[in-house]
Amino acid sequence: MEYWHNPRCSKSRQGLALLEEKGVALTVRRYLEDPPTVAELQALRVALDLPVIDMMRPKEALFRELGLTKDSDEDWLITAMAEHPKLIERPVLIAGNRAVIGRPTETLLTLL
Repeated sequence: MEYWHNPRCSKSRQGLALLEEKGVALTVRRYLEDPPTVAELQALRVALDLPVIDMMRPKEALFRELGLTKDSDEDWLITAMAEHPKLIERPVLIAGNRAVIGRPTETLLTLL
């Protein structure tokens, strides 16, 4: 399993602590330092089975600064996340071809 983690985010820290408490073997990826590619984000979208906008943090000031809206083209939204990983909703747990966003934190347990 791979966990996309932002150590400055309380929800991300809570999720990591929950998974460690459950003894889950995982690779932690600090996605702000190691941003996902467009291809990885496209694969994540399929694994999450969600609209791209639901993978994002539209309340981030950067979202508006880039001129993005909830109706923006999905390819443009994915490109924006690849170029600005701060826009990715967190945390994310990926297990093979399935993934979840850990909001609420307990959602992470659905992949165990």
